[in-house]
Amino acid sequence: MAHAALSEFVTSKDSTQINYQTIGTGPALIIIPGALSLAADYHALAEALADRFTVHSIERRGRGLSGAMGADYSIRKECEDVAAVQAKTGAPFIFGHSYGGLIAFEAVRGNTALRKIAVYEPGISIDHSIPIEWASAYQAHLNAGKPLDAFIDFVQGLGPDSMKWVPKWWLRLIMLMVVKGEEWHKIVALLPANLLEHQEVARLDNSYPNYDQISACALLMAGGKGPNTARQTLSGVLPQSEIKIFPKLDHFGPTKDGASAVAEALKAYFLK
Repeated sequence: MAHAALSEFVTSKDSTQINYQTIGTGPALIIIPGALSLAADYHALAEALADRFTVHSIERRGRGLSGAMGADYSIRKECEDVAAVQAKTGAPFIFGHSYGGLIAFEAVRGNTALRKIAVYEPGISIDHSIPIEWASAYQAHLNAGKPLDAFIDFVQGLGPDSMKWVPKWWLRLIMLMVVKGEEWHKIVALLPANLLEHQEVARLDNSYPNYDQISACALLMAGGKGPNTARQTLSGVLPQSEIKIFPKLDHFGPTKDGASAVAEALKAYFLK
């Protein structure tokens, strides 16, 4: 059954207006989107949760109806945005995907009102596991008005080693066939934000030991088709955690065909 979404706003600490989309009934749950993503990309997940939760999907700063990222952007600003939404909604639960997972962990560190956290392949760099060497070429291509080349820099930079040997002309052809229309326009608009966000990931490389301060219970989720191994390191640091693997899903499980499976795991975890 489709649920009508309500567009709401909250003012963050630096006076930035943050938009979030609300659907469903039940305990409040905040969803934090990842890089190159909008709140709308998590609509299927929110719909699947709406029968048990009041779901608040944040439109992160620099996106949609939310205010600009700001000249002094940092993950601290994202945490302030989450804190503002949490204070208004009273949400005890939070879910973050990819870069949104990193935000979720950082937000929970300073907010004991968030009693349970769930993340899906969080963007946490451990021993440089999320590289940043692609950033210079990426920035140069953005400055030159070549978003497709910038996106390819990003894909090759974060992909497996085998990806680095694929000719760029071949990747251009593939990207033009696979990513097009509104999806491509969305990505182009978010490419500058993507760079700032990954610079924050790199800055926080190996800062994960700080998460031993987190009192909230944590669910660490991952797809079985990706190389993500951060969950094992994180589970050794977090005071309370459990792991859930989805063998058939990849990194984009929460926003693609895996939304229903991820939602069921979140229900089982948050409501027990």
